[in-house]
Amino acid sequence: MPGRQRKPVNARVDCVVIGAGVIGLACARALARAGREVLILEAAETFGTGISSRSSEVIHAGLYYPAGSLRARLCRPGREALYAWCADRHVPHQRVGKLVVATSAAQLPVLDDIARQARANGVASVQRLDAAEARALEPALSCVGALLSPDTGIVDSHALMLSLLADAEAAGATLVTHAPVQSVECGTDGHVLEVGGAGPMRLHTARLINAAGLGAVPLAKRMRGFPAGLLPTAHYARGNYFALQGHSPFKRLIYPVPESAGLGVHLTLDLAGQARFGPDVEWVDAPGYQVAPARAAAFYPAVRRYWPDLPDGALVPAYAGIRPKIHGPNEPAADFMLLGPQAHGLPGLVQLFGIESPGLTSCLALADAVLEALA
Repeated sequence: MPGRQRKPVNARVDCVVIGAGVIGLACARALARAGREVLILEAAETFGTGISSRSSEVIHAGLYYPAGSLRARLCRPGREALYAWCADRHVPHQRVGKLVVATSAAQLPVLDDIARQARANGVASVQRLDAAEARALEPALSCVGALLSPDTGIVDSHALMLSLLADAEAAGATLVTHAPVQSVECGTDGHVLEVGGAGPMRLHTARLINAAGLGAVPLAKRMRGFPAGLLPTAHYARGNYFALQGHSPFKRLIYPVPESAGLGVHLTLDLAGQARFGPDVEWVDAPGYQVAPARAAAFYPAVRRYWPDLPDGALVPAYAGIRPKIHGPNEPAADFMLLGPQAHGLPGLVQLFGIESPGLTSCLALADAVLEALA
């Protein structure tokens, strides 16, 4: 604006990544290893306190996503890269496999549809099982048919993020916590960030990656000079998890056939073999993580469709996560949204919206896609 006095910039840095969840850390690591000077800004007191610490910790095979979607294109290579990463860095993980189960004859065609979609996505390892074959693998299971995904696994998400941060820092990246980004002024000659916290500062950067997770859309709305018409609407779907008291009879993950806003109330395992159930889908106006014990009443019948012997009183509240959705209730599921310079015309800026499942699985592949968008 004519006559406007700009405050001085306190520092200049080549690359800034906003958000130190698994996606932000993977992007920072990729940029640093490419020889860039990288600063990671995180509003919280440490890394990975948001979406990344409140997921099911599942490494997805890539069964469900529409062929050609960004989710489908990133999940399979991301999964294999993640397994290799975990093996190389000794990150605790296990390729446990999962069963997608039909509990009524009407659901059997859905299994066939999932199998076709998986193969279209390049996941050739899926196997169709009848009820007896499924029960031979998991005797406690009740179903009329199933789909076996041997490439599905689980991972210690905190250890994964710690390894990504260590690799990023070894390549020269720096993490700054308690550093909320209040606003951004976008320009063709770089981007100026107003950073709050105990030591407020103004930063100029040539390359900016918005990987703020739940805060990504609200932050983008505070970016002056960014085309507002490209911004999606943020929606929040809370997923509540309940833990199983006692021993789990299952060695694999058990998923019902998918529902409209998620993958149903499924059974996942941690690396110690303890079972938890969830997430359900609870649309909320703002993020919040309190699990209402009364929600267990809906979990019991959902779980008993595939595990009829679930004991009464065996479920206790565990934790909740928030999916950063960019579609609302009763709307078609949205793809990942990666907006780079080709989409909005601002050099060096990448916006990441709606990075929910399989975001953790895809983190390394998504980081490569961010690098490509910046090239």
